[in-house]
Amino acid sequence: MIAIFLLFSIILHLFTSSAALGVNYGMSADNLPSPFVVANFLKTQTIFDSVKMFDANPDVLRAFANTGISVTVTVGNGDIPALTNTVAARRWVTQHISPFYPQTKIKYICVGSEVLFSNITDWINNLVPAMRSLHYALIKAGIQDIKITSSHALNIFRSETVPSLMRFMVGYDLSFFAPTLKFHHRTKSPFMINPYPYFSPDLLSRLNYALFKPNRGVYDKFTGKTYTNMFDALMDSTYSAMKALGYGHVDIVIGETGWPSQGDASSPFATMENAISYNGHVVKEIISGKGTPLMPNRQFETYMFALFNENQKPGPLAEKYWGLLKPDLTPMYDVALLHHEQSVPAPTNPSPATPAPSGNNYCVPKIDVSYVQLQSNLDYACGQGVDCTPIQPGGTCYEPNTVQSHAAFAMNSYYQTKGQSYFSCDFAGTGQIITVNPSYRNCHYL
Repeated sequence: MIAIFLLFSIILHLFTSSAALGVNYGMSADNLPSPFVVANFLKTQTIFDSVKMFDANPDVLRAFANTGISVTVTVGNGDIPALTNTVAARRWVTQHISPFYPQTKIKYICVGSEVLFSNITDWINNLVPAMRSLHYALIKAGIQDIKITSSHALNIFRSETVPSLMRFMVGYDLSFFAPTLKFHHRTKSPFMINPYPYFSPDLLSRLNYALFKPNRGVYDKFTGKTYTNMFDALMDSTYSAMKALGYGHVDIVIGETGWPSQGDASSPFATMENAISYNGHVVKEIISGKGTPLMPNRQFETYMFALFNENQKPGPLAEKYWGLLKPDLTPMYDVALLHHEQSVPAPTNPSPATPAPSGNNYCVPKIDVSYVQLQSNLDYACGQGVDCTPIQPGGTCYEPNTVQSHAAFAMNSYYQTKGQSYFSCDFAGTGQIITVNPSYRNCHYL
């Protein structure tokens, strides 16, 4: 097993972030690094080229500005009915997209998440009208390159059958999926799905099939294809259902897929070994671009779930343990997501990183710096003759009015005025040097 994964890691490290591999960035936790630290790490240390948010958090959108990393923002399910109104949709774009675009490379607006799974009629019936309104709002705002989509759980099929015969649920095939796919065809946007073999109702009897481990496979006599893993079967099932409605040409994006690494007695398959097997094989398959039996040589833009464990998520224990990275940004396990073959664990009390010899560098607070220390850093920097007027009331960097934001600006200004010296970003061991420009809107860091 160890030898297989060492070989697997070496193979994957030959690829770079051009593989269209992204990650879901959930924040239901109280121990996570700041968005600026996350953005810098993803840009410089990982093969991820995109992130998917579950809201439109302005701090995250600011953090990913000028990184080149694509960002997907999400409209909450509860907001769907109101956004069928074009005035409300234009207001939403003005508030949540325009202030950050194009500095932040927003690629998709995901309208709702798995609305059919909710069984809430108001959300289901208004999804496509809301997507149309937001598309119209983007056009009116002069934004041409952000696409509208919505993610779908794969509880959308009629019944279990071979992939070539899979169809969307009766009652929703023509009333819901046909207009959804028509919208995607018309706007050249992708159909987003969340394939999770982990949630298969008969996982006990098909565990090896779900985990890409040796198994008898599933033979589709109508196509002559044999499926050796559930992931490929789910992808081809989706394709067959789309094709049956005349939309087999619409792009498919994988909005979420993953496997939890820990659980309790109610989740016996949530283990580290299983997470390594599933996530490792999915990453390998996506990067290889080999496609599926019915879609050969097709590369699917994919967002792994998830970036971090989230200790404040409700539900069973397993819901908290989908993360690929620890809060200190070291891997939970090795599935070759970093640029380097081995990650180096951060020391307990790390010193500020030595700046790169070329390019722009910025000084910001480290993770989990206390309010008291941030205030001390702020007072010190401003007391050393640094121009702190931009973070005064009415200044271009006053908002957001938080000690963390103001301290970051002041610390960086001090660092820049001192010639970007190693020690000018120390701040009693609480500063760190990054390469991502923290500027946002009219707030420009030196």
